[in-house]
Amino acid sequence: MAKAQDKEAKAAAKKARKQGSKERRQQLWQAFQMQRKEDKRLIPYMVGLFVLIVAVFVVLGLLFGSVWLLLPLGVVLGLLAAFILFGRRVQRTVYSRAEGQPGAAGWALGNMRGQWRVKQAVSGNAHLDAVHRVIGKPGVILVGEGSASRVKPLLAQEKKKAARVVGDTPIYEIVVGNDDGQIPLNKLERHINKLPKNINAKRMETLEGRLSALGGRNPQGPGMPKGPIPGNAKVRGMQRTARRKS
Repeated sequence: MAKAQDKEAKAAAKKARKQGSKERRQQLWQAFQMQRKEDKRLIPYMVGLFVLIVAVFVVLGLLFGSVWLLLPLGVVLGLLAAFILFGRRVQRTVYSRAEGQPGAAGWALGNMRGQWRVKQAVSGNAHLDAVHRVIGKPGVILVGEGSASRVKPLLAQEKKKAARVVGDTPIYEIVVGNDDGQIPLNKLERHINKLPKNINAKRMETLEGRLSALGGRNPQGPGMPKGPIPGNAKVRGMQRTARRKS
């Protein structure tokens, strides 16, 4: 009886894996088709990069007398490079669509890779300006989006609240935008990743508990820009698929 149940469970798991793989291939193909229609340079760039890498390995093979040994490696690396290029161009398209929309910075923070503790819209106002809080190895990072004149007071208020409980942990302030002193949306993750590492994972957990205990007064309730930006759901699917492959 137990063996039969184990066999059925293995069969079900195998079927689920196949179904998941099929869905990922379908998502990848949809993402490719959507990007291809909007990005006329996508296919020429992908093909050109693939051919260039294969050609380099063919030349190396001729020089060292091992063409048939290096050619398969060149093909594999060429395909990998083309997929990475595809993923990067999809992400660029997604960020260009998201830029300027309420909640875009919170969405970008929620998609960051690594050990980041993100709390979206810890404060905001009726104009959909918002401050998001990130805890990571640099310390506490407050990210504001919206009108700079309205966001800066919100940032100052959140920094004052956080300073009461974080001790000597550094607190960074970032305003997302394209003006002087601001960080463009598509460079936000890169900018945060370049911040110096000041604390460890244990300290991050302690800070998360203390800051969570402070709570956060969200004056606009569910109307605040929390979570993914509103818009075309297919765009979010493209971004998720590209991240899996890049």
